[in-house]
Amino acid sequence: MFRLTLAVVILAFLASCSTTPTAPATDTEPGLAAVVADLAPTGKLRAAINFGNPVLAVKDAATGEPRGVSVDLARELGRRLGVPVDLVTYAAAGKVTEALKSGAWDVAFLAIDPVRAAEISYSPPYVVIEGAYLVPRDSLIRSNEDVDRPGIRIAVATGSVYDLYLSRALKQATLVRTPISGEVADMFIAQKLEVRAGVKQQLEADAVRIPGLRLLEGRFMVINQAMGTPRGREAGARYLRDFIEKMKTSGFVAFSLARNHVEGAAIAPAGDAR
Repeated sequence: MFRLTLAVVILAFLASCSTTPTAPATDTEPGLAAVVADLAPTGKLRAAINFGNPVLAVKDAATGEPRGVSVDLARELGRRLGVPVDLVTYAAAGKVTEALKSGAWDVAFLAIDPVRAAEISYSPPYVVIEGAYLVPRDSLIRSNEDVDRPGIRIAVATGSVYDLYLSRALKQATLVRTPISGEVADMFIAQKLEVRAGVKQQLEADAVRIPGLRLLEGRFMVINQAMGTPRGREAGARYLRDFIEKMKTSGFVAFSLARNHVEGAAIAPAGDAR
């Protein structure tokens, strides 16, 4: 009976993530036509997918297609709006924010940050993750508090939320940047930098993959992951706020994380943490 019930739940979830749209929104649905005009002005929901954060999205090893909680949320949003979904992929969060200038996407999945909020209207967060530090195993740096000192160089991805945060928070250490998230580990090793900053799950994977590294205990920041749309799309922004709350309370986000084998990410509490 349990297996049958689980199978029914999985089938329902997969159906809800289908890219096949429902009937298009019409003026008989109060307010929805304005939402579609905001979130799918080209007739498609163009969703920016960030491969720089493995908690959000990765390329499927077998198919090469995007998968992850942000992909599932984008497809579910398209289904509810009755429009097809166009996944626009990027190698780093900084690339997503750069693409905002050219109007390349309608919704994005980014960490909340006051710098980004000047141009992006955010939903409440749906997932909370941690920013952490990685150091060489024989490093004299033993805690997060040891990092902000003269001569300490920290590898970061340009425009990532931890880059933005550390740019404000650090007083003495220096940030060393690369524009592609996937290149941060190589830069950290090649330049023999003292510290690498990043999403904890990625650093844990690197510590296993690359010999001689050590993850510092604890975190240096909390990262609130949310959906966003360009500012000025007020009907769309209101809809996203309600949509994310429903996705959290319904269990959609939790099931998506489990389905995509993501560990260490907490479901954000109800409400707006912006």
